[in-house]
Amino acid sequence: MRAIRCLTLLLALLAPAAFAAGPYQVEMILVRQNAVPAITSPFAPEDWSAGAPRLEKGAERPTGLGDEVTRLQATADYTVLLHKAWQQDTETVALGVGDEQFGHFPIEGNLSIREDRFIAVDANFWVNQLDGNGSVLQSEQLKQNNSNMKAGQLTFFDGGHLALLLRVSPAGMRKIPLPDPEMMEQ
Repeated sequence: MRAIRCLTLLLALLAPAAFAAGPYQVEMILVRQNAVPAITSPFAPEDWSAGAPRLEKGAERPTGLGDEVTRLQATADYTVLLHKAWQQDTETVALGVGDEQFGHFPIEGNLSIREDRFIAVDANFWVNQLDGNGSVLQSEQLKQNNSNMKAGQLTFFDGGHLALLLRVSPAGMRKIPLPDPEMMEQ
């Protein structure tokens, strides 16, 4: 009986650590909902990445949600702005998509992922309209979070005019560490 209590306590202490770290396979579709009036926000800040490392080209992966993108593009209700997949090794990554001009991209933002019982995601993206000189003329911001995403499940983040479809899965199979066999004998 004592071994069962020790084992339960050991698993309770080790299990969150076993699932807390990346890497994650992430696939994201950023869309504009055309039926919702556009909401402009303050310009994207100069430090839009908030110090997060930028997504490297080597981290990009093939996309798998092509059917969903095709369905979204078949209707006039949505405009697909971005469809991207990558492996994320850190908790927060900064994405800049398009031609960079004076530190800004047409689409830029951060995606933070934490894993506990469920996957928690914080998404903060700007869709910028840049002029010929690279100055930001207008920004639209999507700032959403969800703390109860299930691994591998496609989740919709409704930010009004902008929306996000996101699928996050742990990369590879993660195993709970087994306790020492000597502890099982007690």
